[in-house]
Amino acid sequence: MTPQLHHYHLSPAVTAFSTTRHGGISKGAYASFNVNGYCGDQQEHVSVNRLQLCRQLGIEPTRLVIPHQTHQTHVCVVDESFFGLPEEQRQMRLEGIDAVLTNQPHTCIGVSTADCIPILLYDPVHHAAAAIHAGWRGTVARIGQVGVKAMASVYGSEPAQLKAVIGPGIGPDSFEVGDEVWQAFRDARFSMEAISRRYPPMAGEGADKWHLDLWECNRRQLIDAGIPAASIHLAAIDTWQQSSDFFSARRLGIHSGRIFTGIVLQ
Repeated sequence: MTPQLHHYHLSPAVTAFSTTRHGGISKGAYASFNVNGYCGDQQEHVSVNRLQLCRQLGIEPTRLVIPHQTHQTHVCVVDESFFGLPEEQRQMRLEGIDAVLTNQPHTCIGVSTADCIPILLYDPVHHAAAAIHAGWRGTVARIGQVGVKAMASVYGSEPAQLKAVIGPGIGPDSFEVGDEVWQAFRDARFSMEAISRRYPPMAGEGADKWHLDLWECNRRQLIDAGIPAASIHLAAIDTWQQSSDFFSARRLGIHSGRIFTGIVLQ
């Protein structure tokens, strides 16, 4: 089977994409294309799916970089020395990482999500990229801006020259949250009028519930960091509503597959 990818047209010099649920060998709630080894899928299925993805991308399997994310703001820079490390040490470097940077050709960096927001950044001047995992905690911590600052520090990237993708994630109509989550965003001084709204509860009766717009919140963060609005592509794919094509942990449970949103520098 061939992995079915959702592509983004950032530049002819890169391949940017999100995986869908189609084209792999995983079963059940992991069906069928899951490349994440941290979510409970059978490792032999993950390995086969990863090999399929690498073949399609035209890269060596050792050049597929998938961090183990922990909803923090730690960054890993993948340079040539990274690939000289033994596999165990490479995995240790990727432990607890939610943003990956590279300027290495024929290398795929990416992040795994299943309702959280994946962000890709590309610097066409320095031919460098970042992949960022922005769950609601990472969004509160402004991890998108952390990624922009890291690219400026490591590669000399000018935010005004960056191009960005905000990939599949849970949309504002579907992301119902408790008051404590809404308060966390308010305490972090986000414009709550722009990123939140009250809706009738999605299940059962009761008082209206807060919904948050993680797409818009992250888009505004990137703009505030200096990326032009016209250079930010919003996929507008709601994983909750499109869970037949994209993994959604809220729909399928946490023991399910993950979308992999990645970028390859050609």
